[in-house]
Amino acid sequence: MNFENILLSQKEALAIITINRPKKLNALNKATIEELHEAFKFLEKDTSIKVIVITGSGEKAFVAGADISEFAHFTVDNGGKLAAKGQEMLFNFIENFSIPVIAAVNGFALGGGLELAMACHFRVASDNAKMGLPEVSLGVIPGYGGTQR
Repeated sequence: MNFENILLSQKEALAIITINRPKKLNALNKATIEELHEAFKFLEKDTSIKVIVITGSGEKAFVAGADISEFAHFTVDNGGKLAAKGQEMLFNFIENFSIPVIAAVNGFALGGGLELAMACHFRVASDNAKMGLPEVSLGVIPGYGGTQR
């Protein structure tokens, strides 16, 4: 499968999904969420895959949250629909996935990035990992179910 924002590699029973937007600190946009969903659906069909690792490219960030440049122009209604769709399509999907998913957190895991790590079954972090939900300091509830995980 060919993707624009992620890399997918397989070696025997292991699959590695790498979010590959280092110039944006691997921030999640609509296309990346959709590609991640497609990659997980593809891997679910492969009975040889026994574990999936998800990580971010580069050393600076696992996922530094949402790509604000994409979401800034959304109306409240559009933003709400995207949050609900993203939660169902990716975060809840991973949480309930039939194959164990490990988040390999390198660098920043902020906002949606931390929520993505929390949706995974296991998390491992590098020495330079920084995790947080900065939106709560602005009075905003995490958008992808992060307060429930």
